[in-house]
Amino acid sequence: MKAKNDIYETEKYTDIRDMINKSVEKYRDNTAFIIKNKVGNEVKYRNITFKETKEDMEALGTALISLGLRNARVVVISPNRYEWVTTYLAVVNGVGVIVPLDRSLPENEMQGMLERSQADAIIFDKKYKDTVRELKNNCETINLRSYICMDDEEDGEFLSYTKLLEKGKKLIEENSNEAKEYKNAKIYPEKMSILLFTSGTTSKAKAVMLSHKNLAEQIPALRAVLNAWPGDVSLSFLPLHHTFGSLASWYIFVSDATTVFCDGLKHIQENLKEYGVTVFVTVPLVLETMYKRIMKTVEKQGKLETLQKGRKISKALNKIHIDVRRKMFKDIINALGGKLRIVVSGAASLDKEVAEALNDFGILVCQGYGLTETSPVVCVEPDKYIKCGSVGFPLRNLQVEIDEPNNEGIGELKVKGPSVMLGYYGMPEETAKVLKDGWFYTGDLAYFDKQGYVHITGRKKDVIVLKNGKNIYPEEIETLINKMDYVSESLVFGYPKDDDLIVTAKIVYNKDYINENYPNITKEELEQMIWKDIKEINTTIAGYQHVKKIIITEEPLIKTTTAKVKRFVEIQKILEGN
Repeated sequence: MKAKNDIYETEKYTDIRDMINKSVEKYRDNTAFIIKNKVGNEVKYRNITFKETKEDMEALGTALISLGLRNARVVVISPNRYEWVTTYLAVVNGVGVIVPLDRSLPENEMQGMLERSQADAIIFDKKYKDTVRELKNNCETINLRSYICMDDEEDGEFLSYTKLLEKGKKLIEENSNEAKEYKNAKIYPEKMSILLFTSGTTSKAKAVMLSHKNLAEQIPALRAVLNAWPGDVSLSFLPLHHTFGSLASWYIFVSDATTVFCDGLKHIQENLKEYGVTVFVTVPLVLETMYKRIMKTVEKQGKLETLQKGRKISKALNKIHIDVRRKMFKDIINALGGKLRIVVSGAASLDKEVAEALNDFGILVCQGYGLTETSPVVCVEPDKYIKCGSVGFPLRNLQVEIDEPNNEGIGELKVKGPSVMLGYYGMPEETAKVLKDGWFYTGDLAYFDKQGYVHITGRKKDVIVLKNGKNIYPEEIETLINKMDYVSESLVFGYPKDDDLIVTAKIVYNKDYINENYPNITKEELEQMIWKDIKEINTTIAGYQHVKKIIITEEPLIKTTTAKVKRFVEIQKILEGN
């Protein structure tokens, strides 16, 4: 019997170019990407094959070489789109180092990252034309040689991505020196090829150095436990500048599956149906919001009791290998596009109740865990061995241990293996804090259960340590609070009082839900209602964990682009009285 973290046969890759070449060789004329173009009210779709993807990658890479950008550092700023993918692949596979930036960054932060990364060129979506123009004209500390817009024709100000692509194809046809240089460029698997800035919440964002080897080793290990099928359709929703988002694209690519691009947060369910999406890689906040919306509809229709009975029946039948879930819960499946088969959730902890419910409905939910510094996946639930509430097992090529576990087996999780970063660029002291004797210290608290599954309990720095020595893990209490129908999200932290801390919850209520269900409620009555529910939660947890102070708001918590709450920023804001 195979190990639970090594279920499926997988192909090995020496580097990212090898990964692309092997996939194109096998799936040559199959559809790798679908692009949607809107012209007025008319919508047109274009299927791009694996072969065409490689051709575009090589054409763009050759054109960049012709601009004198060999060994350059190339920044990409854009929403998720096909041109982002080809830019990334073109750069890492023969040009130099790719530097994906978060498109939501304010201009001053973007400027800082361009300076720190020592960028030579920038390729950007036209939405950021004004920002790039401002940086180009007014920032003497930025020494970019080439500015390339993904959308516009050349206008004397910026180069055109489309024109460069055409130029590259012509140079390849002519078997030019630039074409030969790109094609024959030597790949150094253990050298920095990707420079990624983390979401800085407590200090200046760190720049993580990753290599071809980091990702080339990660993909087969992930595919050994999660089986995307040929012909699957994956919705690219997570920002591609985030490691989890881009890794999902390469995972889909090597699986002979198709990637489509999300039109935005408000269009997820519409896109799921539009493209017949079968695989969705997302974050808990999105999944939990979708689940709440579905359950609210079921309740309004008076079918909640019937649904719960159906879940019990389908579970019983499933135990004797009769699977009727997708037929029994067809309406729910249809509400999620009709074909959704598997959801992979990461970046934060997913509510166990949501994971169990979706699995009961016939949609496989696999939760994973990782960090940018680990390329990013460390653990994931294998699709054949789901245990809701856990993050599964470590990938087969990683060593994962708990450092200095307490009496409950909880301690800092540390990782060793080929997907651990090279270090933080230009920050040797910060690197030394987390990389010790080959181990990467994650800063996350975790434990192994008796079956070997990993459970994350929270960030080491977020633990509330009371004067009596008791430790409180905020995420555990947040999960209980977030179950309340009218709660969108919450933040639990220790509020200073006298010489100790009191457990405090900042609660973001759903304004639409409150208006619909409690149209005449006053602010005082709303607070009384929430306090009543908080006191009910307090009866289910230990006394030292009791929430003793609440802050109520309708304003969303400040988050990163992967929907992680910027806890430090939020807490500072509260303590400063803002």
